[in-house]
Amino acid sequence: MKENQSNSLKIALIQSALHWENPVANREMFSNKIVKMVDLVDIIVLPEMFTTGFTMAPNNIREDEGAITLQWMKKMAANQNSAIVGSMVFKEDDQYYNRLFFVKPSGDYESYDKRHTFTLAGEDKEYTAGTQRLIVNYKGFSICPLVCYDLRFPVWSRNTENFDVLLYTANWPTPRINAWDTLLKARAIENMVYCIGVNRIGEDEVGHKYPGHSSVYDPLGELVLLSENEGISIVEISKNKVDLVRDKLRFLNDRDEFILK
Repeated sequence: MKENQSNSLKIALIQSALHWENPVANREMFSNKIVKMVDLVDIIVLPEMFTTGFTMAPNNIREDEGAITLQWMKKMAANQNSAIVGSMVFKEDDQYYNRLFFVKPSGDYESYDKRHTFTLAGEDKEYTAGTQRLIVNYKGFSICPLVCYDLRFPVWSRNTENFDVLLYTANWPTPRINAWDTLLKARAIENMVYCIGVNRIGEDEVGHKYPGHSSVYDPLGELVLLSENEGISIVEISKNKVDLVRDKLRFLNDRDEFILK
């Protein structure tokens, strides 16, 4: 189904603590948050592994929970008439993935498997890394959704397809939050895109603390939004602004060509 084209998108960033390894409780929690939203938005973005927290024990999660959560996302997207984005533990063909879904109100969806698994936490030992980047076309915007640790790798994030938005879902901890803030801004500037990062808050069951800092930077790297509190932040982004900046400052015309292997 073809969406209506638009010069702007209204995006809701849901910054929340998570129930550890409890998909049922997390779906209920996010359902309650979403249905109480007053503003009508185009996209709702949830943190990385929003049904479990950043667990390195995927065997603790029922094998069908990924499919159940995908159905939940379809239902919520249809009910809210908004696309919903977030990653989860997903098992397929006897392998676990940190899989992001971009689910549209029509029920159509696209998925992305996290490319850079976080070796410091042993994610590479539990989850299979993805190999393909995803570009989603939605309401006239071209969006590249990525996951957490991907943010540290500028080559993987490089804007070779002239997309308008880089979107990161994350569980990014307090000790390295300066890197999160700095890299989100850098990705916006070097790619001439809106760069959006949605992080969680609170403390997980293995003692990691998360400060939020869900944020939005414009194509010049100017801060549009920064949240340190639990709640829903809503921002409106402009396609015209992306086009105007790129027409005036043609930096992307001088980018290097390369092929990822």
